[in-house]
Amino acid sequence: MPVHALAAANGSGPSIPAPHIEYGQLSPMLVVFGAALVGVLLEAFLPRRARASAQLGVSLLGLGGAFAAVLVLAAQGHATTGAGLLAMGAVAIDGPALFLQGVILLTAVLAVLTYAEGRLEPRINGHRVDAFAAQAAAVPGGEQERDAVREGLRTTEIYPLTLFAVGGMLLFPAANDLLTMFVALEVLSLPLYLMCALARRRRLISQEAAVKYFLLGAFASAFFLFGTALVYGYAGSLQFGEIADVVSGVSQVTPALAVTTQNDALLLIGLAMLAVGLLFKVGAVPFHSWTPDVYQGAPTPVTGFMAAATKTAAFGALLRLFYVAFPGVRWDWRPVMWGVAILTMAVGAILAITQQDVKRLLAYSSVAHAGFILTGLIATDRRGVAAVLFYLLAYSFVTLGAFAVVTLVRDSKGEATHLSNWAGLGRRSPLLAAVFALFLLAFAGIPLTSGFTGKFAVFQAAAEGGATPLVIVGVLSSAVAAFFYIRVIVLMFFSDPQPSGPAVAVPSPLTATAIGVGVLVTLGLGLLPQYFLDLASKAALFTR
Repeated sequence: MPVHALAAANGSGPSIPAPHIEYGQLSPMLVVFGAALVGVLLEAFLPRRARASAQLGVSLLGLGGAFAAVLVLAAQGHATTGAGLLAMGAVAIDGPALFLQGVILLTAVLAVLTYAEGRLEPRINGHRVDAFAAQAAAVPGGEQERDAVREGLRTTEIYPLTLFAVGGMLLFPAANDLLTMFVALEVLSLPLYLMCALARRRRLISQEAAVKYFLLGAFASAFFLFGTALVYGYAGSLQFGEIADVVSGVSQVTPALAVTTQNDALLLIGLAMLAVGLLFKVGAVPFHSWTPDVYQGAPTPVTGFMAAATKTAAFGALLRLFYVAFPGVRWDWRPVMWGVAILTMAVGAILAITQQDVKRLLAYSSVAHAGFILTGLIATDRRGVAAVLFYLLAYSFVTLGAFAVVTLVRDSKGEATHLSNWAGLGRRSPLLAAVFALFLLAFAGIPLTSGFTGKFAVFQAAAEGGATPLVIVGVLSSAVAAFFYIRVIVLMFFSDPQPSGPAVAVPSPLTATAIGVGVLVTLGLGLLPQYFLDLASKAALFTR
């Protein structure tokens, strides 16, 4: 008789406790993953012509339901007094997690609206088409692709892919152990690699961007996983609270810990590798090289979604890693983050000046903003967390709105992203140019916009945290960045339009809604920011 059967028969076998899962408190993630699975089933069973509208409805319902669940959890006090750990300590529910989950879900709603835009591309045989490839698996330029284009097919798989990515993003800033964080990293990354390759036009550039993102992302994931192994070797645990106790020396010393904690090499090398994996996701220098190519090659609605939601999720994870797991070695990681922040702000601002493509310019702008956000992280106190949360809220809506505007300036080849095509846009379409100018001024941090309030918050937190030299570098980088933002504004309003220049497409209410919400949030957070600053301050406390 097998040993396990004999033990069971004798009643002496070790019992495995059933895991305790708080499904209600995990409902935002469960709703999104459930909607993603429904989307997969729709792809399998619905006819092609019915998929687009059904997928849009399921996606909006899923994201809206998840956001409602976040609001309910916050109203029940889980962001403050009711904060705690879920799923046997693997997931945290607290203020930063719920705040960032809300931002990610709202960002995803606007992104999905831009996905469904069907008025920008010319009709094919009477069928509306969108920004995504007719058939993703077809060879670019091949007979199969030509047949798919003639039939007016659409890649509606983009919706469930987005929902799976959003589910990973919701888990990423809430993960309370390294293994859960790694799983969330992969769940959010793998759909994004595919989504970057789905552009209807310039398919080869789109696929090149996806391959670059995948290869560099795989290296970053490997760094994160190797760092996880080293930290586990040092602390004997993957949970952030237990790692923090070992690092600070308050945990019970076992014979194994007595050996591993004699030398901090495992800890510091492991932490450095974890930071590499996360800094890649936020696009910080020197891990930013993928950003301009991927932003330029990916379908523009996907670029806007990545630039906003991925950065929000990754900074949430970075905050939790440094503030919850490794506060005891802040004097080791803080100087390194100083260097990374300075490099990121300077390189992003300087290289953006040389760009002649709007999407690449916004990509380097995104790199510079990652540096500004890092200044808030370096504050290492609650004010810094609150400033980063507010900045991510403001940045997400400005970014989505800016990329939505880019989709509307078009010529016969599709989006006209070369800067020369934007000359005189203020005369051709004054409203659209004014909206884009507003977003650029917000990026520059001009007063009365959300960008000014966000930058003021992170710089103030950094200065109060003793990082005044870093703030000076940030202000100088902002001045440099303002040059190329204002250069685009001057080009739009004070240059003559080209006779054969691009046209401005009239969007459907879907894209118009996304742009309108971006404008309202940009102005609202600039003119009346206090409520959201207070909300971020209340939410800025991590649980262990």
